[in-house]
Amino acid sequence: MLDRIAKFTNSTSFLNATKVTIASVVPVLILNFLGHFEIGFTIALGAFYTYPSDIPSTLSHKIKGLVVTSFIVSGVNLLVNLAYPFPYLFYPFLAILLFLCSMISVYGQRATLVSFSALLSISLSFGHLHQGMEAVYYSCYIFTGGILYLVVSLLFHFAQPYKYIELQIADGIRLTAKYLKLRGDLWNPEADRKVIIEKQLTIQVELNQIHEDLREVLFGNQTATVGSSQNRKMLLVFITLVEIQELALYTSFDHSKLHEKFDKHPNVLRTYQNVAYKLASTLKKLSKNVHHITKYIDKNDLKNELDALEFAIFDYEKTLGKEDAAEGVLMLTNMLKYAKNQVGKIKIIQRAFSLAMQSYKLKEKDKELEKFLTPQYYPLRTLTENLSFSSSIFRHSLRLTITILIGFIIGKFLPFQNVYWILLTIVVIMRPGYGLTKERSYNRIFGTILGGLLAFGIVSLIQNHFALSLLSIVCMLLGLSYAQKNYKISATFVTMYVVFIYGILVPNVVEVIQFRILDSLAGAILAFLANQFLWPAWEFINTPIHVENSIRANRVYLKEIADFYNKKGEVPTSYRLARKHTFIEIGNLMTSFQRMMQEPKSKQKLLPKVNKLVVLNHSLLSSLTSLSTYIQLHQTTSASESFNYIIKTILSNLDNAVSILRNETIITDTFFDKEDVTLQFEEMKRKNFTRLATDEELDKETRQAKMQEAQLVIEQLIWMSNLSEKILKITKEIKATNPD
Repeated sequence: MLDRIAKFTNSTSFLNATKVTIASVVPVLILNFLGHFEIGFTIALGAFYTYPSDIPSTLSHKIKGLVVTSFIVSGVNLLVNLAYPFPYLFYPFLAILLFLCSMISVYGQRATLVSFSALLSISLSFGHLHQGMEAVYYSCYIFTGGILYLVVSLLFHFAQPYKYIELQIADGIRLTAKYLKLRGDLWNPEADRKVIIEKQLTIQVELNQIHEDLREVLFGNQTATVGSSQNRKMLLVFITLVEIQELALYTSFDHSKLHEKFDKHPNVLRTYQNVAYKLASTLKKLSKNVHHITKYIDKNDLKNELDALEFAIFDYEKTLGKEDAAEGVLMLTNMLKYAKNQVGKIKIIQRAFSLAMQSYKLKEKDKELEKFLTPQYYPLRTLTENLSFSSSIFRHSLRLTITILIGFIIGKFLPFQNVYWILLTIVVIMRPGYGLTKERSYNRIFGTILGGLLAFGIVSLIQNHFALSLLSIVCMLLGLSYAQKNYKISATFVTMYVVFIYGILVPNVVEVIQFRILDSLAGAILAFLANQFLWPAWEFINTPIHVENSIRANRVYLKEIADFYNKKGEVPTSYRLARKHTFIEIGNLMTSFQRMMQEPKSKQKLLPKVNKLVVLNHSLLSSLTSLSTYIQLHQTTSASESFNYIIKTILSNLDNAVSILRNETIITDTFFDKEDVTLQFEEMKRKNFTRLATDEELDKETRQAKMQEAQLVIEQLIWMSNLSEKILKITKEIKATNPD
């Protein structure tokens, strides 16, 4: 229990919640003591509006982003106050302002959060309307709150400059450990491989986000300055984590075939599974050490596991005899090499956290790190290109604007106590997708009712204002900490915080709770109905785009691998960029599939086929990674004509799949016929093995290594060819089901 509490309080979400709580509470306490509670509360609101845009970035981007957010949230508040006294001007002006603030989201993640902050500021401005210079002063106080939050955030940054990076690295190590554990689970004969792969893909989505955040901070720091020793060390750990995941994908074994082959010798596979589990548990321990900021002590357990696997292979060969065991030993040796490579990668991370490695110089291949960063620029063309119904952000902005206006009119002309609670609920709940809006509507209502009941019980027993103030601070901290992890819990604590504040300020807290629940219910219902009936963004409309992007990414990755196999030499930056984009796009496809699962059954027409494509694209990525990792770790022979011929057929299948999705005409190339491709596989295999068998200059060990290469490359090419054909087939079925 204590360990879980320590882990929670040492998390990025708790860290961010602490910053905004301090920035909100301090001005209220100081100015309340000086007799200016309202000014202090307004400054606190400014801090609260600004903090969502404090996302992972370089120090320069952080400062610029928070200053711009402070200016926008204070500016929209001032505009609402100035326009409100003029009804004929106000309503069209409000509609335009809401729409423009929503459309900011076209510029990426930070812009989306700035948009959210601006909409919060507009919604809550109706709770404190002012005129003339009062409106200007009020807006200035909000801006001051935003700058105060910036100061607090910078203090945290300079006090512990690598705190956020270390916590994200710890989360990355933990998720990588879970990923490796699932790889180990695949070795159970009765394992449900489909379920395990889906779990791996879900973890992949989380890892993609962590990797993107770490790239932004680590690579940004490294390219902006010479980088500190600690930054370089963290960068090494991050790069190694990515390589561990790539190596995990490299183990693209046919588990059914292996269990069949070793059914009379199950101990060999169990020993390998133990190695896989040990790799995962070692990373899990490392993650805990990083979270608790303790020095890692290497107990050298991994060597014992590797020794056990080597002995198991030796015993298998001894039992069957060298000739009969040759094929099995080759397979097992591949697995042992993979395990040794993973141990080597884990050792790098262990040395980094055991302080045995004091500095790290970037390798030559890491000099172009800025290419891995997402460019940050905001051309007007991006906004204008999205001003059409083909843009999901445009449809969402229009839907959100209309819903807020309806909520405002309902709250204005019906007996609701606080119209801004309705608007706030709409802004917080409403998302572009139906499923997430539905889920957040339910969680909001549940949390509001539960929080209201709990807070009412506490206020009934405790009348002391100091005690209620402390409880409100704790509830604010917890509510904001859970905002991203569990919205139901977050809504519960935020409701309790609101009730405690009103318990201090007003005598009739029961009425406050009743209206809070009623207003939240009205806002949630409006948001849910709008997402279902106002230009709904059903996922099956967007899924073909994600399918196309994932196929394109796999195609580019395959082309980079083939070029490297032909040219040899150093791994180019373009290859590593292609690998990064493939992971991201397949993660996006998985996210799209998860959103579709939350939608009504009538809108899940593509669900089974998308599920197949998610698995097929992931399997293709796994096979690509297996091939690329092998050719990087071994001195390979020259690429044959058959190799390039087969690569062209796979690329052609993927190109045709993309063309189908884009409604483009496919030029049927009879050059790539199925029978001819099969002959090419046979010819490739025959030539390779004949050449190796008759090459008298090769010693036994080298010949075995070359035969191992030939077998692995051919097996991966066969698998990739089959996967590309299946992707093409299902893509045709998707287009037939969803022709628009």
